Amino acid sequence: MTESTAYAELMAYQRETEALAQVAGRLGWDQETMMPRGAAEQRAEEMSALEGVLHARRTDPRIGAWLEAADAVDAVAAANLRHIRRSYARQVKVPGALAQELARVTSRAQGIWAEARASEDVAAFLPSLTEVIRLRREEAACLAQGGDLYDALIDDYEPGATAASLGAMFEAMRPRLVALRAAVLGASHTPAKLEGQFGQEAQMRMARDLATAFGYDWTRGRLDLAVHPFSSGSGDDARITTRVVERDPFNCFYSTIHEVGHACYELGIDPDHRLTPLGAGVSMGVHESQSRIYENQLGRGRAFTGWMFGQMVERFGDFGIADADAFYGAVNRVQSGFIRTEADEVHYNLHVMMRFDLERALIRGDLAVADLEAAWNDRFKADFGVAVPRPSQGMLQDVHWSCGLFGYFPTYSLGNVYAGCLNLALRQAVPDVDAHLARGDARPATDWLRENLQRHGGLYEPREVVRRACGFEPSEGPLLDYLEAKFRALYRL
Repeated sequence: MTESTAYAELMAYQRETEALAQVAGRLGWDQETMMPRGAAEQRAEEMSALEGVLHARRTDPRIGAWLEAADAVDAVAAANLRHIRRSYARQVKVPGALAQELARVTSRAQGIWAEARASEDVAAFLPSLTEVIRLRREEAACLAQGGDLYDALIDDYEPGATAASLGAMFEAMRPRLVALRAAVLGASHTPAKLEGQFGQEAQMRMARDLATAFGYDWTRGRLDLAVHPFSSGSGDDARITTRVVERDPFNCFYSTIHEVGHACYELGIDPDHRLTPLGAGVSMGVHESQSRIYENQLGRGRAFTGWMFGQMVERFGDFGIADADAFYGAVNRVQSGFIRTEADEVHYNLHVMMRFDLERALIRGDLAVADLEAAWNDRFKADFGVAVPRPSQGMLQDVHWSCGLFGYFPTYSLGNVYAGCLNLALRQAVPDVDAHLARGDARPATDWLRENLQRHGGLYEPREVVRRACGFEPSEGPLLDYLEAKFRALYRL
């Protein structure tokens, strides 16, 4: 077997594995959007069976032989081999039976979580959560091989990151965020709050128009409703979901823009990388940089909200907000809310910091699952100054733990940090971007992001692709500078 033959055979095999993984993703999408409730047990078995096939393929001894023989003839081949080598090294440490059981248990747990959330019943979810955590700790022990269990899980979502590095990032961010929050909440000027009822059908029509404004390709995607908004898929099939609260249309609108950022990243990757390890977002931190810059620096900016205000007037008439300036204030109003996905930019990272500490304690065994609700409520009161009124606004609000996504939450804040850097570079490169956003045209911004970051997919390591796009090493400084400038001006500080 020659070096070039080994690489060709490996990549042909990998394409089939990637295609099967897309099928598994589609099953997950269906479970959260279309699947009848009574199918949950069967779907868990289907997901387990498919995970068994995928795990067997990902640990096939032929991969090791191909990797040993293959030659990296160019940068693309080198990147493909890097991803496959890393995946193979991790996968062979995890028994196939454990991988299948995790797929079965997390599939079932998602439905149990949704029911518990709807009925405000934490006790109904705790047995499933206990089992998910037990299995994830077992998996982490296989991967860590004596090292830190939480670090082993983080590596699934952000290669190269550790609890120590992320904790240092949070410690650097917290003082300025807390000081900004105190100044804003103590300001004499407070923007108006949006109030009223906004029908589901009208919200969904506007959500589709917002997705279109940000360049979402409807020939390769669709928008559906879900309990917890998410995006799914890559290549030529990247789907998004949102949710509707009739008294709060911003929930729907900004969830949609957020998920469009994820989907556009996947759709913007070079087609030559499709169904290869390079054909998906390189990490969840980089992925979140796209969803967060679409949602916040672009979607919540003064220019784009001015256009949104006109759209709201056309669709809803007089909805209680006087003008575009007041609407901009309403969109960015700072308050100590309970729900992370609805949090303003000042509070958002504080939500993530809390989850980071709690889930790290759960994985390390320092916090019992039975004590999680009390720990959540105590920490929330300490951090946000208000008591959690019910579980759906507390520990049951996020789907992530039912899915076993431990180590995922800190990538939201890492994505914010990357977005802050990208926003600075974008505005230097495209100085008239706000003139376009004021007309509801996000194309100059999204084109810049596609060309400088999205198209690369997994070609570069996470921090490297952000550094290449920005022209400087990423840090939390640009994000914090942006937040202080924006909210001090908005609150007239």
